[in-house]
Amino acid sequence: MVLLNGIVLFGAVLISQTIKHRTRDFFVLLLSLGSGVFGVFIVQDLFFLFFFYELAVLPMYLLIGVWGSSTYFESDRQRLWGIPIPFDLGSYNRPKEYGAMKLMLVLVAGSVLIWVGILALYVASGQVGEATFSLIDLGVLAAAGEFSPTFQKWVFPLFMVGFGVLAGLWPFHTWSPDGHVAAPTGVSMLHAGVLMKLGAFGIIRVGMVLLPEGAQDPLFYVGDFGVSWMAILIVMGTVNVVYGAISAMSQRDLKYIIGYSSVSHMGYVIMGIATLHPVGLTGAVLQMFSHGIMTALMFAMVGAIYERTHVRDITILNGLMKRMGYASFFFAIAGLASLGLPGLSGFVAEFMVFTGAFKTYLPLAVLAVVGAALTAIYILRLLARTFFGEVDPRWEGLTDASPVEKTVGGAFVLILLFVGVWPAPFTRVINVGVDSVMELFPTSSTPVVNVVAESIFKFF
Repeated sequence: MVLLNGIVLFGAVLISQTIKHRTRDFFVLLLSLGSGVFGVFIVQDLFFLFFFYELAVLPMYLLIGVWGSSTYFESDRQRLWGIPIPFDLGSYNRPKEYGAMKLMLVLVAGSVLIWVGILALYVASGQVGEATFSLIDLGVLAAAGEFSPTFQKWVFPLFMVGFGVLAGLWPFHTWSPDGHVAAPTGVSMLHAGVLMKLGAFGIIRVGMVLLPEGAQDPLFYVGDFGVSWMAILIVMGTVNVVYGAISAMSQRDLKYIIGYSSVSHMGYVIMGIATLHPVGLTGAVLQMFSHGIMTALMFAMVGAIYERTHVRDITILNGLMKRMGYASFFFAIAGLASLGLPGLSGFVAEFMVFTGAFKTYLPLAVLAVVGAALTAIYILRLLARTFFGEVDPRWEGLTDASPVEKTVGGAFVLILLFVGVWPAPFTRVINVGVDSVMELFPTSSTPVVNVVAESIFKFF
């Protein structure tokens, strides 16, 4: 995750060279955001984790409110493949201030839940010893069973929902697409590429590691099936996958399509985490990295297109491949990775998530496969409409991607190809952390190194 943040932050800084209004202020806030993300991934203290979490989130309000852009479409009844929908799924007439304020209010609400959970852990640690915010000391107490199962069942959902808000977890996801659309290009890259991963990271690092019994112990039973918070979480993740894909299909704005696609793809991350299966959890972390690169690349290329056309409506854009070949190619590769084309990073990550889900929650895994099929539909439709076909006369004079945009796009494409062809270097690093987490869940204690190395990636 530290590597992901470094790559996306570097790309966002390069892409943001076109910012001319209050440039110094913009980059101070952008780098503050990136520094906050680094802090969350590295810090070993809950208080400072929350501090850096807020440092990553709060600059988004100003970055969107000052340097963002508003979105206006004429409202009309949406159609899905020619079939009228009885309600309007489109998003229209959204000023940038709306996106900034909505993002801030929802994320602050999530932060309140996280802070309450942190204080609960601090107080609970003081009842069995010296009160502490240290993640290491709290982890020792959790491993020793010092936190009661009842306490864990009450506190775990605070972290699950609090961090889930930032991860775009349904039904708390609505801030995310509006934030994507209103944000400037570099901020959109960091928002979808890195910020949403903080939420999933928090669920693992804080919720699962410090409150394992609260995560997996049944809350109640439906027949013989014990419903735990993880069972609820995987249902929500599955809804993310399917709902996000259906919503993306109904959009006309390129940024809204990618925004809802991000909601859908974060569903795979949530599903992989909630399987409590080593392969599924490894796939979830790899999906975080893969999606971070591919979605940052898509937003970078959409920014390049919008800068030249001042249009993001896919019903107007067409034939761009003939005028913006590099930008179109980079976007197409990211789109193909998004739909899970073999040979690209998205396939490897989703395959591992599905492997874990099929072994634990078969019906939900089948629904997620339907979501993957819907992803292929809207991505291929987008590519066909926007980049192929006859060139609209309005786009005859367009210039292709700049050298900076080509550099960022080319580097990101190489990463997607490298992970897709040879994922083993990444999975080996991920496995170290996954094995440590799975030790807390003895019912799924198969060593991930053996499962992955012997059954999936042995040919590497």
